[in-house]
Amino acid sequence: MAQAVEEWYKQMPIITRSYLTAAVVTTVGCSLEIISPYNLYLNPTLVVKQYQFWRLVTNFLYFRNMDLDFLFHMFFLARYCKLLEENSFRGKTADFLYMLLFGATVLTGIVLIGGMIPYLSVSFSKIIFLSNSLTFMMVYVWSKQNPYIHMSFLGLFTFTAAYLPWVLLGFSVLVGASPWGDLLGMIAGHAYYFLAFVYPRMTDRRPLKTPSFLKALFADEPVVVARPEDVRFAHAPFDEIRQD
Repeated sequence: MAQAVEEWYKQMPIITRSYLTAAVVTTVGCSLEIISPYNLYLNPTLVVKQYQFWRLVTNFLYFRNMDLDFLFHMFFLARYCKLLEENSFRGKTADFLYMLLFGATVLTGIVLIGGMIPYLSVSFSKIIFLSNSLTFMMVYVWSKQNPYIHMSFLGLFTFTAAYLPWVLLGFSVLVGASPWGDLLGMIAGHAYYFLAFVYPRMTDRRPLKTPSFLKALFADEPVVVARPEDVRFAHAPFDEIRQD
């Protein structure tokens, strides 16, 4: 069993493995009171006035209490982050890292701007950790990249991957969790998907170009695309087929 887990961990692509490791170590460290969450949460005042810039990163690493919600998000992180990096971004590690940096920047900007808007500032001031939102962003981008894959939710009903973010959002509401984190992740994910995939097809322009210094950090890998045997796809809409 231990050997299987070790092998599974080693087979993870580098960005997924690094983020999952940092998230687990940070959350476990806080649960054991080795690390204080008060030194990790997003606080614009402390960032600007006391130069605690690490908070811009650490608020994406802490997933609150080690409960069922934590396990769910670790599963989402391990699965969809890995699927994106191995498939949609295979051989494009720098582009994948840039997507995460873009998402983190958008999420941070939304929270900072929302905190300055009357009537909304109270709600946004409660959002001090954006780890769930960044994870949900990856789920959203994956669902847009693979909209016709059939999925099942707890064996209760089936749907296509295009509706996965909405199913998870509805589940969060049903269990009494705040939908704000998931909604922010969907906003950031949609912003990235539009600018990275939709807008370039419309205008032949790419507003999101990965910086050359990030590309220099990762060697290009050969691209091998394989369709998993146990994945079923729904039929594309007739209008979309006709346009192709």
